[in-house]
Amino acid sequence: MNRRTSVAGKVVLVTGAANGIGAATSRELAARGAHVAMIDLNANALAVLANELGAGHLWFTADVTDQSTLDAAVAATVDAFGSIDVVVANAGVAQHGSILITDSDDFARAVDVNLVGVHRTVTAALPHLVQSRGYVLIVASVASFLPLPGGGAYSPSKAGVESLAGAMRVELDHVGVAVGSAHPSWIDTDMVRVAEQSMPTFRELRAKLPWPARATTSPEICAGALVAGMERRARRIYVPRAVAIVSALRSVLTSPLADRVVRRKAVDTIPRLDQEVLAARAATEARTPLRRAQ
Repeated sequence: MNRRTSVAGKVVLVTGAANGIGAATSRELAARGAHVAMIDLNANALAVLANELGAGHLWFTADVTDQSTLDAAVAATVDAFGSIDVVVANAGVAQHGSILITDSDDFARAVDVNLVGVHRTVTAALPHLVQSRGYVLIVASVASFLPLPGGGAYSPSKAGVESLAGAMRVELDHVGVAVGSAHPSWIDTDMVRVAEQSMPTFRELRAKLPWPARATTSPEICAGALVAGMERRARRIYVPRAVAIVSALRSVLTSPLADRVVRRKAVDTIPRLDQEVLAARAATEARTPLRRAQ
């Protein structure tokens, strides 16, 4: 059993910190006495959050697909605090729509942020984590275990994140760095709420997932579970805990019999979801017209 160590006084770097899980986790860490270095593309939201948390914390505008901005944020964190003890690789993007309407650029973007971005984040901080014999928490998903119909890029990227965490866990053990993966089900964030509002079929598909894969948890409860996991250097964190059942039963849930059940439902729901995704894209493009080259 891992011995619990308080995060008080520890330096924790969190990506995707401006909203949702990342913001709630940053608040929880600050409340427990950690020094938080928050990274996100949304400078305005980060500034508001940093002001809320008060002194003793930093924020940086950086892109997990851009190694130079990550390296700069890591260097500035070490300059300010002297070390990095924990990295929370949380930044990610959602993607909706089946493979029929997902082009390769959109697929590559999801993989670049959700999977390659994790690798960039960890490797940027790794020399400092080795010095501190620190801990890496990679935020994956219940989708790591259970492919989500209509998530043709999201599910593969999150499955890859689980595999990456497993490889890192073995490779970094001998230098004293522990690695864990977190597997939340649905968290009540703006991203999920907006998707359900704009795509009713997405809401319908989610409701038909087997329990606990369809369970919804608040960001605050999720953050509490993640920080508790950091303190015990957990190998895996399930949010809610019953998601562990999905992991244990993945061979059953992805069996030929399960495939037949899912396919019967997908015949109707996937075409409707794709229509809603395309309509949402068209509405977004209409609000943000492309700039013409001069």
